[in-house]
Amino acid sequence: MRAAARRVEFYSGKADNATVFENGGLCIYYDSMEVTVRGEIVHLTPIEYRILKLLAQNIGRVLTHSMIIRDVWGSLVQKSVPSLRVFMTTLRRKLEQNSNGEQYIQTRIGVGYRMVPMENR
Repeated sequence: MRAAARRVEFYSGKADNATVFENGGLCIYYDSMEVTVRGEIVHLTPIEYRILKLLAQNIGRVLTHSMIIRDVWGSLVQKSVPSLRVFMTTLRRKLEQNSNGEQYIQTRIGVGYRMVPMENR
């Protein structure tokens, strides 16, 4: 029972009640499922968007590979870790194209990923 309560608490991020998430030059508009970096629209696939939204809802926290896979794909399949790495590489490339050098996603080698809190400028 306590473990389930911890999971609910863990997955309830700041962005749940907000309609816009901002982190530095990154903006996620939850109502329209649109993402911009420094005012430029970033075109994401549905999976990339779900990964980004999950990281944003848990900004500053390290999410393990299995947590992300379970939340995005709905199951924990071992072959999904390489797929996750490919999606993360593509997502990073898209976000950092117009980011002015800001790196929004940080890798924790052997563990997972986290969204880095930035100063809103």
